[in-house]
Amino acid sequence: QVQLVESGGGLVQAGGSLRLSCTASGSFASINVMGWFRQARGNERELVAKFFSGGNTDYADSVKGRFTISTGNAKNTVSLQMNSLKYEDTAVYYCYANVRHSASPLNDYNYWGQGTQVTVSS
Repeated sequence: QVQLVESGGGLVQAGGSLRLSCTASGSFASINVMGWFRQARGNERELVAKFFSGGNTDYADSVKGRFTISTGNAKNTVSLQMNSLKYEDTAVYYCYANVRHSASPLNDYNYWGQGTQVTVSS
């Protein structure tokens, strides 16, 4: 089992910046992908950004040029630098990880954090 703990959420003015961090703990063989999803009130959860083990990244069109995803030195952390924040970025942001376990190396498994609230005021 893997636990994901997010931090860095809060309230910020439109145009401001915020940095989210997530740390993965537990037992796993390797991490394939770490990323961030978000869910706004009344909406379904959507992809924000993801970081692949090979170093490639993927971003939602709505955040390209404003958000940057990166991994930490420990390789079990992921951060999301959010700049030029807009009101529509307001949502609960969830850390995501896709991992492999030693006991089942041919399969991969998805894990989710509990979420951290990001609120952008106009």
